[in-house]
Amino acid sequence: MTVPVDSLLNVGLVGAGRIGSLRAEALAHRVPQANVVAIADANLDAAESLAKRCGVLRTYRDYQELLDDPDIGAICVSTPTNTHAEIMVAAAAAGKHLFVEKPVALDLAEVDRALDAVDRAGVLLQIGLNRRFDPTFRRVRQAVLDGTIGDVHLLHIISRDPAPPPLAYVQHSGGLFADMTIHDLDMARFLVGSEVTSVYAQGTVRISPEIGAAGDIDTAMLLLVFQCGALATIENSRQAVYGYDQRVELLGSRGGISTGNMFPNEVTISTADAVRRDLPMCFFLERYAESYALETRSFVESVLAGRPPSPSGVDGRKALELAIAARDSLASGKPVAIAVG
Repeated sequence: MTVPVDSLLNVGLVGAGRIGSLRAEALAHRVPQANVVAIADANLDAAESLAKRCGVLRTYRDYQELLDDPDIGAICVSTPTNTHAEIMVAAAAAGKHLFVEKPVALDLAEVDRALDAVDRAGVLLQIGLNRRFDPTFRRVRQAVLDGTIGDVHLLHIISRDPAPPPLAYVQHSGGLFADMTIHDLDMARFLVGSEVTSVYAQGTVRISPEIGAAGDIDTAMLLLVFQCGALATIENSRQAVYGYDQRVELLGSRGGISTGNMFPNEVTISTADAVRRDLPMCFFLERYAESYALETRSFVESVLAGRPPSPSGVDGRKALELAIAARDSLASGKPVAIAVG
């Protein structure tokens, strides 16, 4: 459905941290059909600073004040993971449409509770799995949809961070699979277009002993089996010293398609000693800047058009289910079967 150009959605933002700032700036400067009415954050100074940058007039310390604001039709939730479900339940009860960063929670029962509240309230929900909106990855998906590469046989996803996150973040992240791999698990479902029936994971600590002491891993490999018969591997590392490494290769019955890393420029330097170029983009905020803006716009347009947004709550739940399966596989050393219904 085409959204009328004069439609406008009043949006409230909960969370003024790194991701909250990204969302607010996208809504304020990249989504013409969005009007950011208010920002709430327990750190009121952060909310006020972000509001000033984005031309937002209202700020709140308590997000419930934002939910009570009758001018707001939808909210973006960019707070720590352990607060998502609580805010979703309250926002749904207030009749607000929802955009929520992944994951909804770290426990499937808590996710189900939040999704049930959304369903009962009849509000719309989109989960922040931004890589589905990356133009490069969408081109890979299109090659599957239009039959260019035929039936999917193999998928390989490489996802490596340039450096480990702060230890304080690791301790509350839910672990590498729920924090980092969850994006790749969602991408695997999206690109192949089939459900995962089995997850086998291996992981170790090769980079940061502190991460290991916190009970997490920093290096992992996963093998996925799909209902359609395709296989996928996912490779994760918390440290690629040369930059943010994000690549995909997909092989099908009629050919293959692959993506390379993105660079800040296209310059190649050739000398008598070597042919070289600058390092890849340094982190996710740069590499996926366009995808964040596109998914934010997609949410606003979906709400204005009254159509179910995508990725849905079910997509978010499935990604978490696969991340939990990877964790269980790592603990047991065996593949974990996934029920497909």
